[in-house]
Amino acid sequence: MRALITGVAGFAGSHLADYLVTHTDYEVWGVVRRTRWRVAHLQDRIHLVTCDLTNQVATSRMIDNVRPDLVFHLAADARVGASWHHPWQTYEANLRAQLSLLEALVTTKQQAHVLIVGSNEAYGKPVRLPVDEDHPFRPVTPYGVSKAAQDLMGLQYHLAFDLPVVRVRPFNHIGPRQSQGFVCADFASQVARIEAGLQEPVIRVGNLSARRDFTDVRDVARAYHLALTQGHVGDVYNVGSGEAHAIQEILDILLRASRVPIRVEVDPKRLRPSDVPEVRCDAGKLRSHTGWEPTIPFETSVLDTLEDWRRRVRETSNE
Repeated sequence: MRALITGVAGFAGSHLADYLVTHTDYEVWGVVRRTRWRVAHLQDRIHLVTCDLTNQVATSRMIDNVRPDLVFHLAADARVGASWHHPWQTYEANLRAQLSLLEALVTTKQQAHVLIVGSNEAYGKPVRLPVDEDHPFRPVTPYGVSKAAQDLMGLQYHLAFDLPVVRVRPFNHIGPRQSQGFVCADFASQVARIEAGLQEPVIRVGNLSARRDFTDVRDVARAYHLALTQGHVGDVYNVGSGEAHAIQEILDILLRASRVPIRVEVDPKRLRPSDVPEVRCDAGKLRSHTGWEPTIPFETSVLDTLEDWRRRVRETSNE
């Protein structure tokens, strides 16, 4: 069985690669563009191919060469905040890449089972909690619009071409290897830099009262595998813990773990034009169809993120 992960060097992609090489006997392939540091430890266990997924010809050639049985499509511009400033960049990156991939699978007649990764951002401001898969799409961010379109595109290719597609809508996920631009990683990176004497002892924050459903990325990776291999073709599954935590809780955990005193200041630049007070996931269908349950506690995820950033800051400082 040959599995292909697009965006393998990304946050969730690298953890999915870890999971597949550890828990399956798949031959794992991954699509990369530039950054590879997240999968450097797997260089002898996976096959990497360089491909610009927005290039239809290159993508078709890549699919024809790899001939995957399973495709986990994780490649995307996932920066929700940045999508406000560069909406077209977000739309083009997320929609064009997926279109090239699905077209390549159809034209090469490769009947791979495909996981399309959407986002809870497509739901936008919830009209009810918890949010299940029947909740209407009401995106309030450009990123959310792009993920809603990816979701619908995946469904369309299943209905039109009988492509075996499964869709997932993950809620917020956190953990080691997350980039800046996401709240837990932003806070953890600031703490690590402050401890190393590289930043003044101040953490700049946005809205701390917003409540989000956070799941550890390692649990999310396992959910992706189960959804594609045990979920129903054509169906869609939420991925989330079912618990909402205030952003303030992340900050409090990190401040308690900090090795030095730190002040907190509100930074107006970190406040989004539109913010949702609370989001909480109903992942009952995923649990029912696959038996998936999150296993890593919220506080462990936050502290593991901090330890990862401490290591990265040390390595950068020693270069």
